[in-house]
Amino acid sequence: MKVLTTSIRLTLLAIAAAAPLSAFAGPDDTLIAARDAYRANDQAKLASLGDKLPAGYPLKDYPAYWLTWKALDKNDDAQVLRFLAQVQEGLMPERIRNEWVKKLGLRENWTAFAEEWKKLPEEGRDEESTCYGQIYQLRQGQKLDDLDRFLDSKPAPDGCTRLIEAAYARGALDQDWLWRRTRLLLAGNFLTQARQLASDTQLPLDNAALNKPANASPATPGGQEAILYDIVRKAKSDLDGGASYLTRMEKDLTPDRAGFGWGQLALLSARKQLAGQALQWFAKADPRQLTTDQWEWWARAALRLEQWAQLDDIIRRMPKTVSGKPAWRYWQARSLKQLGKPAEASPLLSQASVGHSYYALLSLEELGNSLSASASKTTPSSADVDKLKADPAIRRSLALLNVAEIYTKPEFRTDAQREWRWAMRGRNDMELLAAAEIARKEGFYDMAIYSAERTKEEHDFSLRYLTPYREVTQKYARQLDIDDAWVYGLIRQESRFITMARSGVGASGLMQLMPATAKWAAKKIGLAHFAVNDIETNVQLGTWYLRYVLDNLSGNQVMATAAYNAGPSRARNWQADRPLDGTIYAETIPFSETRDYVQKVMANAAYYSSTFGHANISLKNRMGMIPAR
Repeated sequence: MKVLTTSIRLTLLAIAAAAPLSAFAGPDDTLIAARDAYRANDQAKLASLGDKLPAGYPLKDYPAYWLTWKALDKNDDAQVLRFLAQVQEGLMPERIRNEWVKKLGLRENWTAFAEEWKKLPEEGRDEESTCYGQIYQLRQGQKLDDLDRFLDSKPAPDGCTRLIEAAYARGALDQDWLWRRTRLLLAGNFLTQARQLASDTQLPLDNAALNKPANASPATPGGQEAILYDIVRKAKSDLDGGASYLTRMEKDLTPDRAGFGWGQLALLSARKQLAGQALQWFAKADPRQLTTDQWEWWARAALRLEQWAQLDDIIRRMPKTVSGKPAWRYWQARSLKQLGKPAEASPLLSQASVGHSYYALLSLEELGNSLSASASKTTPSSADVDKLKADPAIRRSLALLNVAEIYTKPEFRTDAQREWRWAMRGRNDMELLAAAEIARKEGFYDMAIYSAERTKEEHDFSLRYLTPYREVTQKYARQLDIDDAWVYGLIRQESRFITMARSGVGASGLMQLMPATAKWAAKKIGLAHFAVNDIETNVQLGTWYLRYVLDNLSGNQVMATAAYNAGPSRARNWQADRPLDGTIYAETIPFSETRDYVQKVMANAAYYSSTFGHANISLKNRMGMIPAR
């Protein structure tokens, strides 16, 4: 049963609440009770309920799966082995094995680790289990992959910290590398992790000086690191004060430490959109110690000022792993065109135009091509669809989705998504399109998009850019005179059309409205009582708020999109003191989440506009010009 009326659903739930489990012994009810037992840590009840599920039920293995998660916490290898013998293929054994190898690595049970590691496919390994795999490689005398991925200001999972320590112990890392990692952790204010790394690798970090940097002596390496930590910490609240402090102490610091300090201050400056100052300070930085984030913000500082020659030079100096990204190929091509070198720009644009991303579309337009609706779409055969429907992982996914929707249990929807993604691995284009069509018919819109987006040669843009709830969305877009392609672009990015979507900060529904925003908008339009997750109400309130921010931000869609994500005051603060190309405004948004959001919403809008048969407006023209602050 796919759809229940509200009254029937409420009746079923009332009966379920009033009766013991034996009175409503449906497998879905038993599964929900088993999940409750798992949460309550009632393992005996969990096991008992699992035994009650019928053999043909698609989700029969889930209680044993949850029981095995509990076993992992207790290092109960016997239960793990029983489960892996019972369930040999699919998402569940892969996730269990991924966690188990981490436990085995932590316990240094390398014999068992080696046996299980080879059974875990590469795509099933997470960051930490991969680190334990590299520790095992070290123990076998194998060379390590590059560990420079850890040269950033974020703490690493426990297994990766152990990898760094093991690599140092075997001479694979030198002190210079360890100091760079330590000072990056200090710059990120991860003092505990920095101290632990220094302690485990015998770095002479001065813990007393870190506690009282004013007493630190520049005569020792540990004292210099404490001074450097204090400079960066001060700069986070007082950038000019931090710069003065660094200038005063620079003669007492080694060149690599002073260069690191200027690189950190330059990053802070660039994020505050003080582009000229950022360029001056990046010029003093040590390029060897710049992270990917710093290289990209150095380029954005030049871009913000439209210093095209400098932008080109920065991108040329970037590590290939950074300059090879579509974003920097596109921006280098733009800089070359501005410098009168179109012949050099064209190959970069061709490389960046592969795919259907924001930068691919902009690059395509720079090459003189325009987006148009696909003249033909590839349609899978009924045999393709039937084959996918019979796939066990697809069956589990749709069964979980059914439980989630009938019983309003979002956690089961999360499991359904995991099963679906696992099922899409290694699929050819026709299988992906068949899966997308199945998901569309089931109302599993986010996974329909997920599958359709993974095709390489054969495409169906009606599945990539779905238009559910068209009647209600078009109704309010027309009432408020806003572009329905833009509205759809925003909904696709906000919720992927998941009506029960709820963000970590509490935003709800298709248009991801915050409670305070929904209440304020409802009051403005005279809705005394409303349910924010109701589809029509959510779209009504969301489009009204979108129109509101659009009217208050010079009618500019790019700024209104930024405001919808980060707030109107921030969108205004990100304006320059002169008119700015919309693509430059978007690229230099300080918040990575908002920057990515704006770019994707606007690219989505371009695709939807083409699908709807609207006037052919290029993405670059959609981005337009941002008025001066």
